[in-house]
Amino acid sequence: MESQNNLSPVGDLDFGPVVHAREPAGSPSVIVVCEHASCRIPKELRDLGLNADALRSHIAWDPGALPVAQAMARQMSASLIYGGVSRLVYDCNRPPEADDAMPANSEDFAIPGNASLSDADRKARVDEVYKPFCLELAGMLDRHRETLELMVTIHSFTPVYRGQKRTVELGLLHGEDERFALKMLEKAPADLPLKTRLNEPYSARDGVAHTLDVHAKPRGLLNVMIEIRNDLIETPEQQQAIADDLVHWIENTMSAIQSEGARQ
Repeated sequence: MESQNNLSPVGDLDFGPVVHAREPAGSPSVIVVCEHASCRIPKELRDLGLNADALRSHIAWDPGALPVAQAMARQMSASLIYGGVSRLVYDCNRPPEADDAMPANSEDFAIPGNASLSDADRKARVDEVYKPFCLELAGMLDRHRETLELMVTIHSFTPVYRGQKRTVELGLLHGEDERFALKMLEKAPADLPLKTRLNEPYSARDGVAHTLDVHAKPRGLLNVMIEIRNDLIETPEQQQAIADDLVHWIENTMSAIQSEGARQ
């Protein structure tokens, strides 16, 4: 079952479907979240003053992340929620007071459409993008509170950032709750082909743990943010292969945690 939160226009702006949700047939133990799934910008915002190349680049979304998240959700019979507009319009993994919730600059790109937002402009985006996303996610979490155990958020990152090549290929990130990320690192497969690091290329200090800390931790859910270098998930075959590896790894980690809990 899929739902879309369609919003009425604010003034002459129509943000359209800002959040998508898919529910499995049964009772899920995992929820998969992909905040930066879309590079869509409402037409009234006139592409925020950016050219087509910028709008297709990693500054506008997380390329490859959504197909990986969808494949993982299918394989784990998990709930799935993902964003429907570009993070340049509003980054749903940031609180309203954060400067990069509606960034005036992203990496080396100026974002003209965000350069001089009024308080009313900012409030409209919070009301029309961030709040509906949070409400949909919270509702899904509360509907399945009896069975959910884990939240996984899926992101991708660029292999070259401000001219510097990144050697890490996969990052396991945590916010206030480090349990699952540390256990995943401990249970990394011996034949894992990816260079994996804890809290790279970002960490909670960069503000990236918002969804985990606001939605998962207060509910006692285990949680982890997974960052995948986007040149490794460009094709459907790559996306499926990464999803397969991550699902196997996550399931082994959950089994280890459950086994340890049973022995205590």
